[in-house]
This record gives sequence, C-alpha cells and structure tokens, in this order.
Amino acid sequence: MSALLAVLHASWDILRESSVYIVLGLLVGGLLKVFLSPAYVADHLGTGRFSSVLKAALIGIPLPLCSCGVLPAAAAIKKQGANNGATAAFLIATPESGVDSISITYALLDPLMTIARPVAALVTAVFAGVTENLFNPPRQTAGPQPLRPCPVDGCCDGTDCSPAEHANHHSFFEKIRIGLKYAVTDLWGDLAGWFFVGLLLGGAITALVPENLITSYLGGGLASMLIMLAVGIPVYICATASTPVAAALILKGVSPGAALVFLLAGPATNMTSLAMVTGLLGRKATLRYLAVLSLVSLGCGLLLDRLYHAFGLSARAIAGHAAEIVPPPVEIAGVLILSALTLVSLQRYLRAKTAGRKSPPDSSGCGCSGGQCGGKTTAPFPRL
Repeated sequence: MSALLAVLHASWDILRESSVYIVLGLLVGGLLKVFLSPAYVADHLGTGRFSSVLKAALIGIPLPLCSCGVLPAAAAIKKQGANNGATAAFLIATPESGVDSISITYALLDPLMTIARPVAALVTAVFAGVTENLFNPPRQTAGPQPLRPCPVDGCCDGTDCSPAEHANHHSFFEKIRIGLKYAVTDLWGDLAGWFFVGLLLGGAITALVPENLITSYLGGGLASMLIMLAVGIPVYICATASTPVAAALILKGVSPGAALVFLLAGPATNMTSLAMVTGLLGRKATLRYLAVLSLVSLGCGLLLDRLYHAFGLSARAIAGHAAEIVPPPVEIAGVLILSALTLVSLQRYLRAKTAGRKSPPDSSGCGCSGGQCGGKTTAPFPRL
C-alpha cells in the first residue's frame, strides 16, 4: 500500500509541474490546426532532393501528432505529390516533437534539453529524408492535384472556391474558436490516455526503481544509449507521454544523452507503425529509415552528453527547475483544467464506444483511435 501511495505522490508532482505547459501546448496545437493550410504543405514537398526534405521536417516539428496519427497525414501528403524523402522526414520529425511535447520538456527537464529535442528531431528527419532521396531520387511527374479542403471545418474543397472567396467564410475569431475547440476536445482526447500512462510510469520509476540499478546500466556512454534505443524502437509511446518517463529516468541517474535517444526513438517508431511505413515507402526505404534514425539518434545522444559536460551542467540537478517559475495556485489551476478536459474526453470516448458497438470495429491496427488521426476525427482516447 505504501508503494502505491509513493507512486501516486510522485505522479501527482509530475502532473502538477507539467499541467500549465501542457495546456499552453494544446492551445498552440489547436491554432496550428486552423491556420496551417494543407495546400501549403502539399505545394512545398513534391520537388527537390534537399529543400522538400527540410521543409517537411520544419513543418512536422510543431505538429502534435503521435507515431500512429502521423501515418495517415504522411500518406495524404505523399498522395498529394510529396516525394519519399519528404515523406520520411515528416514521419520522423512530427512524432518526435510537437508544441505540446516541447512545452512539457521545458517544465519537467531543462532549457538545454528543450532546445536539443526539436533540433535533434530536425537533424534526424533531414538525414533520413536526404538519404532516401539520394538512394531513390524523386521523379518529376505530374501527380494528382493536391487536395485543398478548408483547414477549419472542411466547408470548401478548394476546387470550386477560390482562396480569396474562401477567406470570407471564416472570420479570424471564428478560426480561434474552432482551433480552441479542437485543442480541448480532439487533440487532448488523442493524447490524454497515453499521457496518464506515461505519468504513472514516471511516478513508478521515481518511487520504486533503485538509483544504483539505473546508474549501473544507464549512467552514460554508448552502451546505455543502445539499451534505450532497443527499448524505444518497438514500444508505442507518444512524445508527450515519453517526457515524464525520461524526466524520472534522469532524476534516477540516466544520462541526458541516453534519455534523448529514448525521446527520439520511442515516439518515432513502434512495431505497428514500422509495418505501416513499409506499406507506404517500401521495405528498403523503411530499413534505411530505421538505420538512419538509430544512428543519428545515437550521435545526438553522445553529442548532448558532451554539451552537458562542456557547460558543467547536471541534468539531474536542474531537471524540473523551469516549472518552479509557475506559482502553486496556477499549477493547481492547470491540473483542474486538464482534469476537466479529461472528463469531457472520457465522456465522448464512452459515448463513441457505445455507438461503435453498432458499427464495424476499426481495423487500422495502429492503436490510435482518438482525436485527430491524420485528418480523420474519431473517438477520443487511444486504446490502451
């Protein structure tokens, strides 16, 4: 009983420290949904071995999609003309980072890791995309016309409605309202289940795992990073949920470089998503994708450990200090907001589950049945 209470207490501390930053990340993610045009995405990812890859990675960095949710989105941009390298870069950069995971990284870890995480995601995505385009150069073909639906509510398909005419369909404040609604319903519904799993795992590691066990095997060096890579590749964990786990590991003595490898490999891959990537890009492209992801993640981890050493920083000593700038009443308010959003999402999930008994089950197999999976709104909360 005392062990359970210790886990719950540690999980509560993580939730309290991260809640405000998660709310901020959700708000930014909702605004990206309505202000980032899918037509713009499609128009910039079809040509060029290098420029298309860089653009795909930069577009993917802030988007709050998990490794399953990104697959339909990647399939859509590929169908609209994106080359294999750009698609691979988007597949890596998007789940490895996101405005929500960046904000929670700042809350639970430290400023250096907050910067290193999206930068490493960008570097990994660019290397993977460029490698794919070098081995499989993009062909200049007249592909299908990109789909240009309204990013707000799909009221216009972009074919029979000019951009100038469509600009009058939704006012600025209407877009804000719809974006916020998406953030607090679909987006959090997609993330909440996995976040609370990560929260409990982080609490369990903090309360139950002996420090000497962690430092003996994961204290630093290439061997510890290979272990984290082996753990991260097959399991499913989204970027937001992986952060409290990484924070708990660092507080137990894991090197920041090993934690970064886990933060990169865990969200970007799992066994189901790799099978689906094979269908999207092909077997050889998927092997290159996985090899480059692994090598660059290890390189970024080794470099990050050197940076901490060069600056004389201890990731363990400063982890979570950024959250101290938030006053305790504001932290409690953040927890209450997240709790209210979770109850709303749970209610929608149960309602959808009841309705789903009357319809054929989802056979996608990706484990992501919640929120916005690549543009398709489904029931909130992924299956756990």
